[in-house]
Amino acid sequence: MALIFFSRKRRSALSGDAAAARAGRWNIAIAFAAVAAYNLVGVFDIVSTIAAIELGVAEEANPLMRAIMDNYGLAWIAAKLFLQIVISGMVLWFPHRLVLMIFTLAVWVNGFIVLNNFRIALGV
Repeated sequence: MALIFFSRKRRSALSGDAAAARAGRWNIAIAFAAVAAYNLVGVFDIVSTIAAIELGVAEEANPLMRAIMDNYGLAWIAAKLFLQIVISGMVLWFPHRLVLMIFTLAVWVNGFIVLNNFRIALGV
């Protein structure tokens, strides 16, 4: 994707920036921890979504995801897991502190969404 938007010089600079970010031990440690948390939250998101829908107490709020669920059945799980792998790889490839801060915030927000899904599914 970067090939389309960036010049050769910019791609080279981006590659260098990514290598410098990976050289920081703390960046790598935080990136691995954040990616592990992200994937755990992602799996719980799938479980909580299935539970709430199967129990008939909720429906998918995201219209795009709902259309995928309606038209492709359980294939949405594979698509979601594939996207998680791609995003995880991107974060591990470029663990810059700004990227890690934004990613960690996104993981926290998604975690609260998952907790809400379980709250709805369990009727709490």
